This record gives sequence, C-alpha cells and structure tokens, in this order.
Amino acid sequence: MTYRPPQQPPYPPHHQQQFNAPYPPQQPPAFVPPPVVIDVGGDAKVKALIGGSVAGAIGLITIVSSLTGQVRGGAGTTVVAGLLGLLFLAIGALPIITWRKLSRPRRLVFDGYGVRWDDPQGKPWAASWAELSGVGISRTQQRRVKLADYIMRKVMVRLDLFPADPGFRARHPELEHLWEFHTVKNGYRLPLGSNPKYIPVIERAMRQYRPAAYLGIRDEGFMVGLV
Repeated sequence: MTYRPPQQPPYPPHHQQQFNAPYPPQQPPAFVPPPVVIDVGGDAKVKALIGGSVAGAIGLITIVSSLTGQVRGGAGTTVVAGLLGLLFLAIGALPIITWRKLSRPRRLVFDGYGVRWDDPQGKPWAASWAELSGVGISRTQQRRVKLADYIMRKVMVRLDLFPADPGFRARHPELEHLWEFHTVKNGYRLPLGSNPKYIPVIERAMRQYRPAAYLGIRDEGFMVGLV
C-alpha cells in the first residue's frame, strides 16, 4: 500500500495568506500506553547470585569443618563431608564461570506493535499482533511431597504463541528454536523459568494490548527437568 499525502486546499490570494493557515489544526495523537517490560535477564542474575552464594557458603563451611576435625564419625565421614563441601563449592562457582551468559540483557516486551524478545547477544525476535491468533501462558506447579514444597513451591512459566497464518513460520526463521518446544503443538513456546510473578504482568499486558487473542493460563503436569 502506498500512502498518499493529504490534499491541500488551493492557496488563497497573497494578501490573505498571512491570515489563513493553509493546513487545518493538527489533532493530538491518541494515548498510547507504555510498553510492558519483563526483565528476564536481570531476574536470572539475581537468582544465580543468591543460589551461588548460598551453595558456596555451605561448601566452604563444610570443608573448613572437615579440615579442622569438627566432623564426627571417623575418617570416612570426614572424607565424605569434604567431598560434599567441594561439590557445593563448585555449584557456588558456577555463576562466576557462566557470568557472561547469565548477565546478558534479556527482556520480554509487550507494546502496541506486538510482542518481542530483546536479546542483543542471543536470539532476538519480534511478532506483530496481526500475525498472532493467540497468546497463552502455560504453567507447571511442582507437586507438594515434602514439607519444603509447601514453603517454596517451584512454578515453571512459559509463554505460548500461535501464528495466525501458515506463512508465519517461513517469515520468522529466528523463532524456529521455539517451534513446538516441549508439549505445545502448532505454536511456539518461550520458557521463562520458575517465575510465577511474571503471570499477572503478562495477563495485564495481553488485556491491555490484545485481549481478544489472550488464551489464558493452561496448567500442565510437573515433570523432572522441565524448563
């Protein structure tokens, strides 16, 4: 489609041009709500730092206890405790080793154009609302087996995108790694990790920008190793 410039009325006589403006007054633009942004990269960094710090502290305390004879049960128990300490210390060092990958900026953005994944150092993508027939949230909640599960329950969150036409997949090869990921069929799935706080934010964004395309929340069974 080619946009045509608005036709201008014929210019008035020269002596009237200083009194009559050749263009009608411009209407102020309609209000556009600000984008809804989810800082996935920032949250991942915080979680990694907290988890690494806790694991490193446990490992260090265990190793020091083993070396200073504070572990009871004989030489075998001391060796086992030392090995466990090394294991926890290695887990605590993982955020440092993988810091470049963890610290890269990643944002999920909803705006008037559509939904996009801002990942300058990874695999960014964008899809307009006109290209999507539906957007939903899939949620997996960890089964409550132990007492700790009632205190801290793991909830995995994913964003599911369903194209509006068969040509979407050919137009967006940058999304191919998300096509029918995990259990989704004829659509794309973006894993967002164990972040249940994202659910109300995504719901608000969908109701704000594309309520007709919002499919709601789908609960799925918990599986070991689920992303």
